[in-house]
Amino acid sequence: MELLKDTLDNVMRQLGAKKAVFQDTGPQQWLKKALTKKELGHIRVKYFSKGILGLSVDSSAWLYILSLKKEELLKELKKENPELKNINFRIGEVS
Repeated sequence: MELLKDTLDNVMRQLGAKKAVFQDTGPQQWLKKALTKKELGHIRVKYFSKGILGLSVDSSAWLYILSLKKEELLKELKKENPELKNINFRIGEVS
C-alpha cells in the first residue's frame, strides 16, 4: 500500500510541474514579450487552436493598429511557438 501512495505522490508532483511550465509558456506570456503594456491593455486572448491565435480587441481603432503590426507580431510570436500559423483579430469584450 505504501508503494501505491508513493507512486500517486510522484504522479501528482509531475502533473503540477507540467501545469506550471504550461502557464509560463502560454499565449498570454508570448504576447507580453511582443507587445507594449498599452497594447496589451486593449486585447484579450480568446483561443489558441490548430495554430491560430484568436485575439479580442476592444475597438476598431486598436483593431486597425494591431492589423498593421500583424506580420511583425506573427514573426515575433513564432519565435516563442513555431506551430503558430496565423492571428485572428475580432472586436469584442476585453475586460
